[in-house]
Amino acid sequence: QVQVVESGGGLVQAGGSLRLSCAASGRIFTIDAMAWYRQAPGEERELVAGISDGGSTHFADSVKGRFTISRDNAKNTVYLEMNSLKPEDSAVYYCAATVVAGPRYFGMTYWGKGTLVTVSS
Repeated sequence: QVQVVESGGGLVQAGGSLRLSCAASGRIFTIDAMAWYRQAPGEERELVAGISDGGSTHFADSVKGRFTISRDNAKNTVYLEMNSLKPEDSAVYYCAATVVAGPRYFGMTYWGKGTLVTVSS
């Protein structure tokens, strides 16, 4: 099957930066969209940023101008560069990858277990 593993979370002061990475492995023919979501305690999971296989990107309004998403298709990896972090960015960040297992398969979305980002004020 497919495994999705995030890394790069941690504790940072407000105004600081972090870079999250997410690597997909396993039975992969191609990967369509890859995205980052986050979920703060007591809140619903929300889309932070997404990137298509062609490189088109989408950002939540709350992170526009501060976060950048990129991907390395050769490594089946997506990155989230987070700058000017705010305490309200604190959450568990999850990676989602829509993976196509073969030429006659539909894409299926796989989730990682998340990485915690804590921004102190």
